[in-house]
Amino acid sequence: MSVTSGTKTESGFGETIRVVIHALLIALVIRTFLFQPFNIPSGSMKATLLVGDYLFVSKYSYGYSHYSIPFSPPLFSGRIWGSDPNRGDIVVFRLPKDDSTDYIKRVIGLPGDRIQMRDGLLYINDTPVERQRMSEYVGEDPCGAEGGGISRVKRWKETLPNGVSYETLDCADNGYMDNTNVYTVPAGHFFMMGDNRDNSTDSRFLGQVGYVPQENLIGRAQMIFFSIAEGEHAWMFWRWPWAVRWNRFFKIVR
Repeated sequence: MSVTSGTKTESGFGETIRVVIHALLIALVIRTFLFQPFNIPSGSMKATLLVGDYLFVSKYSYGYSHYSIPFSPPLFSGRIWGSDPNRGDIVVFRLPKDDSTDYIKRVIGLPGDRIQMRDGLLYINDTPVERQRMSEYVGEDPCGAEGGGISRVKRWKETLPNGVSYETLDCADNGYMDNTNVYTVPAGHFFMMGDNRDNSTDSRFLGQVGYVPQENLIGRAQMIFFSIAEGEHAWMFWRWPWAVRWNRFFKIVR
């Protein structure tokens, strides 16, 4: 009986190992080719995305590069089944200046576009983007002020030439990047901006982000699946009843 029991134990252990391996392989395939989870660590996309949001990014939206693979081994260059993002898409990409860092921003400029900020107003190909004033944003401080807390910030609705609309925040009149030179987007590259215009390091900062190559695109932000208040930790489940933003669950990202 002891021999039979040992055989069953070994068989059960082996089956467990196979199940775990299969599960890991399935997870790897999903992460590489379909969806990858990301979380938002900074306020550069407020009020569209908040610090503490967890979201799914579709890997198939723009095809695949070596950055699509875990640990990004340089197995090939360029993109397989590549397609360009649309103006207004919210995209996760690898930072051109440091390809170990993921950024998330909105696509504003396509290859060949001329982008400029004048007095806080966005111009695309010398035409001002339609902008309407909205009620003030009231919430977790989006401007990086010391001490944080609840703030009131000017909010606008922008509508891009292709009809995509979204909200932007304006922390300061005559902000540091409210007036810029003209940026001409090179072929095969994209111009990214954060919705929190005065608190976003994006393509306007050529020495830090600059134009984003198509190869660096990871995927398109699709849906928030979890959200917890800024400063809270997701693993502290006992704080969830009052720390989790329940109203943001399964919210489609636009």
